[in-house]
Amino acid sequence: MMTRLVRRKKSGGFTLIELMIVIAIIAILAAILVPNFIRARAQGQFTACKSNLKNIATALEMYSTDAQGRYPSTLSALEEQQRYLRTIPTCASAGEDTYTDAYTAASNPDRYTVYCTGTNHSAVDAPQNYPQYNSVAGLLEK
Repeated sequence: MMTRLVRRKKSGGFTLIELMIVIAIIAILAAILVPNFIRARAQGQFTACKSNLKNIATALEMYSTDAQGRYPSTLSALEEQQRYLRTIPTCASAGEDTYTDAYTAASNPDRYTVYCTGTNHSAVDAPQNYPQYNSVAGLLEK
């Protein structure tokens, strides 16, 4: 008897069609997820900016308590001897101090307003010069 050898084609790996389908699925998922990640990052930066404003407001209130109810004329007064703030915080979206130039204080009655200048938070549909914090209303809503 003669034994017949049959060679079978070894099936290992993926075909070109299968690879193209996998790549297409990954591309579709990336197209769906990337905008959501960008929006989540922008929302996180916006929240960090609001937190910075609340920290500045707390420092201003501490200063006011020590200064017989008066607010400083500039934010740099909060940094003197690192008594109220070590440094003026930076906006996470802008990467720089956007608060110092936006700070205004008035007397009789004593009040202040501080906000993030510019359109740094347009990705979360925030208007220009927002978020804002003042001594009367606190953090202003859009």
